[in-house]
Amino acid sequence: MSKKGRLIILSGPSGVGKGTIVKQLLERNPNLRLSVSAATRAPREGEQDGVHYYFISREEFERKITAGELLEYVEYNGNYYGTLREKIEQQMAQGYDVILEIEVEGAARVMEMVPDILSVFILPPSLEALRERLENRHTESPEAVQKRMDRAVYELEQSGKYRYQVVNDQLEDAVQELEALMAYQQAENEESSHVVTTR
Repeated sequence: MSKKGRLIILSGPSGVGKGTIVKQLLERNPNLRLSVSAATRAPREGEQDGVHYYFISREEFERKITAGELLEYVEYNGNYYGTLREKIEQQMAQGYDVILEIEVEGAARVMEMVPDILSVFILPPSLEALRERLENRHTESPEAVQKRMDRAVYELEQSGKYRYQVVNDQLEDAVQELEALMAYQQAENEESSHVVTTR
């Protein structure tokens, strides 16, 4: 019987490199899984159900909310997005550690429910560096970039609620720091589980 896996929260502003970090972690750690969110929006070209999102109807999503089947959810641009409790529990029961790459609001809800969770906020080296990364994507208007920057300022204010903060200046350093934090918490958990109290 494999030991139960852990839940790991990863948050950070748009453009900070969360997706790249997660990709590296998944490639290097076979015991890691990335949580796939549920969404009520239509799939975009190339998106696969169960890979990019679990695409479900609004009615089904609202039924899951009422039934308590979601760890967290948000409504954004008229669509719901959320984390399916059952999928997470299945993977953890199989011994996998599961990464939730989620927004600060959803992360706050999960942290309330799972107090000993490993929560990490990815910080940019500076706001100037973050703006530069967003602008270098060349995918959005200056107005859209400014909106993301305004949101980033708010998200950075929430970073103190996370157990750890990791600066993504050099990708390899950030990935190694996250791996060290995961190993540290694993050792901490194993140590506490071996404590025996006697009367």
